[in-house]
Amino acid sequence: MIIILKPDAPEAKIQELIDNLQKSNNIQVQRIDGVNYSVLGLVGDTVALEIESIREKEVVKKVMRIQEPYKKVNRAFHPDNTIIKGNGFEIGGNKLAVMAGPCSVESEEQIVSLAKKVKASGANFLRGGAFKPRTNPYRFQGFGLEGIKYLETARAETGLPIVTEITNVELIELFVEKIDVIQVGARNMQNYVLLSELGKTKKPVLLKRGLSATIEEWLMSAEYIVAGGNPNVVLCERGIRTYETFTRNTLDLSAVPVIKRLSHLPVIVDPSHATGLWWAVEPLAVAGICVGADGVMIEVHEDPSEALSDGKQSLLPEKFSALVHKLQDAADMMGREL
Repeated sequence: MIIILKPDAPEAKIQELIDNLQKSNNIQVQRIDGVNYSVLGLVGDTVALEIESIREKEVVKKVMRIQEPYKKVNRAFHPDNTIIKGNGFEIGGNKLAVMAGPCSVESEEQIVSLAKKVKASGANFLRGGAFKPRTNPYRFQGFGLEGIKYLETARAETGLPIVTEITNVELIELFVEKIDVIQVGARNMQNYVLLSELGKTKKPVLLKRGLSATIEEWLMSAEYIVAGGNPNVVLCERGIRTYETFTRNTLDLSAVPVIKRLSHLPVIVDPSHATGLWWAVEPLAVAGICVGADGVMIEVHEDPSEALSDGKQSLLPEKFSALVHKLQDAADMMGREL
């Protein structure tokens, strides 16, 4: 349930309403002060609440029931866009997030070199996999803890915040300490134990859409994190599985404006994993910005033919640099900054 407050509502009366609501039915009340008005978001057993009696309160402008199962990530619950803030960065504001780097961290020299190149081209985040859950158990699984150390070195030398994927609950303490944005991969989107534990932290979480997840299932996974107490969630559309097999997945660009309508959380697109084809990354990255995405995630490698994972979808550094110029044009058209 959502209660929209009158702009001139006395603070004492607002607090009195909140106290009365929380006395019954095991209801949690979250207040959100927006640019134009303030709302009270009610989570819990609101069925027994009488809407008419709430409407009669002098501080109340409007009362609405939220029909969707996701509550805290619902735009009705939080009308203004959420901006995720970290150590020197923001995601979801006017400035677009450009996350770039290799699929896998392969050596300290490699990740540091790539970090310098993508930063020079305009990237403001460094992505790279230290732990690599793969479909094939015989393929490279990442350098694990050593890979985290290499990412830390790259951050120290470039200042770029690092984004990397977590694979299990046991790694949370380490990731909270060392990683700027914790990525939950598509395969773990419905790992509810992991999501719930990440909800107990305040660290920004990048939640990728599952292989065949509906938008509602995706938002419900985000709800696990936010309901746990962590509001810092970024959604990532990375392609879904359809009957088409030419590309690795099908990038659902329509999901971006849909998410913007349904939720207040920022959303970015990952055309690299969506297509699996380096030459398709550029047009879809630009298209993502044009449909309202808050950023892109791009895989870059200095020698894609020798990459330990996903070389076919990786851009050469010079190709990435050219892409950034086109992203700048798209950002200008959309009234955003790069």
